[in-house]
Amino acid sequence: MLKLCFRSSDLQRGTDGWHHLCKRVREACETFGCFEVVYENISPKVREETFGLMKELVEVPVERKQKNASPMPYHGWVGPCDQVSLLYEGFGLGDASNYDSVKSFAQLMWPDGHPRFW
Repeated sequence: MLKLCFRSSDLQRGTDGWHHLCKRVREACETFGCFEVVYENISPKVREETFGLMKELVEVPVERKQKNASPMPYHGWVGPCDQVSLLYEGFGLGDASNYDSVKSFAQLMWPDGHPRFW
């Protein structure tokens, strides 16, 4: 996997930094199928905690993940499938910036509670 490190100024459409970042993203997707974004304003501690929580989410039993359903395609849980990849999993969470939405999702995944995920 390729790590993409960038500055806020690289996100200004049309700049040299923007074009360079776009090229790196395309190359990473073509070569590895994925990439990791490292943003200067997010501390390594927060990144590590977030990745740890994501690992816990992936380890939730499939039966619970399937409860995160939505009538809209790719807005609930998307499990491994032949159409995408047998290694792919996706979690759609509506209104992810809303505390109550995240808490509700966490309670669905961890019925006994998981306050750190909220």
